[in-house]
Amino acid sequence: MGLPQVGLPEGLRIYVAVEPVDMRKQYEGLWAMASGHLGLDPKDGALFVFTNKSRDRVKLLHYDGTGVWVLAKRLEAGRFSWPVTAEGGKNKVVLEPSALALLLDGVDLKRGMRKAWYER
Repeated sequence: MGLPQVGLPEGLRIYVAVEPVDMRKQYEGLWAMASGHLGLDPKDGALFVFTNKSRDRVKLLHYDGTGVWVLAKRLEAGRFSWPVTAEGGKNKVVLEPSALALLLDGVDLKRGMRKAWYER
């Protein structure tokens, strides 16, 4: 029996870091990645998603107005199918909550991602 699913509200801004991150990073390190490398303010209420080089771990960072959440998942087998940007040089991809749920469930988003012209 698995843990209950955490619901993500529609309209939540989700930014996926394309480049891998050292998974030893915790609150401050992931906060620095979101603000420095991705160029976004974590206090704006967005959810930030990071993976490691082997793509078998993922961490989520979210500021809810009262504190910072860090949620982690490690796969026992396999790898996450990590999205890429259509344009080189971009360091993040924007996902809808439903796409993030698919990604975390192991669905390959390569064919399911919106076309390059739709990327924000």
